[in-house]
Amino acid sequence: MTVPQPAATPHRPALGRRVLDACARWPRRLSGPGLAGALVFFAISLGPALIPRAAFYQGAVAGICAVIGYGLGVLLAWVVRRAGVPWSRVASRWFRRVLLVATVVAVPAALWWNRAWQDELRALFGEPPADSSHPFVVLGLAVVLAVLLLQVGRGLRRVTRWVGGLVGRVLGRWVPVPVTRLVAVALVAWLTVVVLDGTVVRGGLAALNNVYSALDTGTAQGVEQPDDPLRSGSPQSLAAWDELGLQGRTFVAGRRPAAQFEEVATRTGRTEPLQDPIRVYAGLSAGETLDDVARLVVAELDRTHAWERSVLAVVTATGTGWIDPSMSDSLELLWGGDTAIASMQYSYLPSWVSFVGDRSTPPAAGKALFEAVYERWSQLPEDDRPLLYVAGISLGSYGSQGAFSSVQDVVARTDGALWVGTPGFTPLWGELTADRDPGSPEITPVLDGGRTVRWSNRPADGADRQLWALGDAWERPRVVYDQHASDGVTWWSPHLILNKPDWLSEPRGSDVLPSTRWVPIITFWQTTIDLFVAGSAPPGHGHNYHTEYADGWSAVAPPDGWDADDTAVLREVVGLEASVA
Repeated sequence: MTVPQPAATPHRPALGRRVLDACARWPRRLSGPGLAGALVFFAISLGPALIPRAAFYQGAVAGICAVIGYGLGVLLAWVVRRAGVPWSRVASRWFRRVLLVATVVAVPAALWWNRAWQDELRALFGEPPADSSHPFVVLGLAVVLAVLLLQVGRGLRRVTRWVGGLVGRVLGRWVPVPVTRLVAVALVAWLTVVVLDGTVVRGGLAALNNVYSALDTGTAQGVEQPDDPLRSGSPQSLAAWDELGLQGRTFVAGRRPAAQFEEVATRTGRTEPLQDPIRVYAGLSAGETLDDVARLVVAELDRTHAWERSVLAVVTATGTGWIDPSMSDSLELLWGGDTAIASMQYSYLPSWVSFVGDRSTPPAAGKALFEAVYERWSQLPEDDRPLLYVAGISLGSYGSQGAFSSVQDVVARTDGALWVGTPGFTPLWGELTADRDPGSPEITPVLDGGRTVRWSNRPADGADRQLWALGDAWERPRVVYDQHASDGVTWWSPHLILNKPDWLSEPRGSDVLPSTRWVPIITFWQTTIDLFVAGSAPPGHGHNYHTEYADGWSAVAPPDGWDADDTAVLREVVGLEASVA
């Protein structure tokens, strides 16, 4: 009798082998034209941009652009198929072989190109070359990000097909198949937007707000509560120290050493006695509304007798309430401390978040603060009140300009304005730039021959300096825009997706490589990443204006008898060190 043998257990490869087999099969499931598009976009995205960037950010640009290129390649192949162009299996195999060779050649070449222009730009900026590991990190991050985004896209495609089948079963008797597919695409696109906006964006903003509001309760290292009654947060202040926020506490506690005030006064021939500058500030938690917070700032101006100073500056902060120390320091050194600076917090979120999710609050805060101060200032005798100036950097510049309807409004209600690193979506800046005199470049426009408004691009560099190149016949009040040709915060715009900007059609700025070119879609993503890295550039480049406030304030708010030599002294002293507590 034959004894039945147990069925043989099929051999199963080890896990490692299965993973390797899956990785080997996966590229064959991808579109050849899509991979070609990904290769092209990947290589071009590694080309020259405004700012040298770390491998993490460069890899992000390359990965995003590679996925976009893949999608466009797939779309082009679909159009070709619909047009009836023949494409055999043999042609497909040869196409992939050529693509493989092109990849082996193009990827190392593109990475070398990226390293070369980055080192060239770093040398121009006075920075050391990139690390030797830079190309490998860029490639690894780009591949990982591209694969993740591609899988998300393929998942949405499967959902669209499922929805299309469902719609076809319901409406197929009355509606043609192409229409049901179009309906499915529209439904999935709508649901994706709803989910992203209602869940991802809003939820992300709420989570970030919770995180940054918790961080706002801290105090920076070395910052201590001032005992000077001329500072908000002091024991005599109406604004409690604990309610000023992280950046507010840093602002009111900071100032330059007395020796620097004395040095500027001595070298510029100042005869008036030096004074302790006034700094007033209110945190977001100090009131239920922005108007409440602004009223507290005015109360602090009353308490400190700020109206008796020669100069009062209303400075709109950035997203977290930050004020560039060099901005306040430069004005105070310029006037020997005979100043008062007023500001307030309007958000817990950093500026880059507000760029994306909240553009209404900064101008609302800028308007609330200026209107509150202006109302009180207007009540004072005209010959017995301080000169009134407005200022801001980055999102603070955007917010500050929100208080005014036009440049005529600025001139009518202030004694001058200093706006630095202005975001490109700022309405007033955009209108003035668009109305510039014919022949003047976008990076340094000339408006009405420089009668009221003048732009400054790296004023410490004579090649780009415009403040006085237009002559000394500059009416007051004066408005100064300080911006760098390499500052992505200023030049970022959705229009970059399909439109070549003037700043890349006209002669480049002195800190922008001549090889920088506009490429549809890719330049937009390169400049988007610049929003995150522009602030890390050295002074005089990107979004770093540390030593240029001396030139800006000297042009907008010069004391009597102030000249170019005095400005050079101020610039030198401001560049010595940051504000200290």
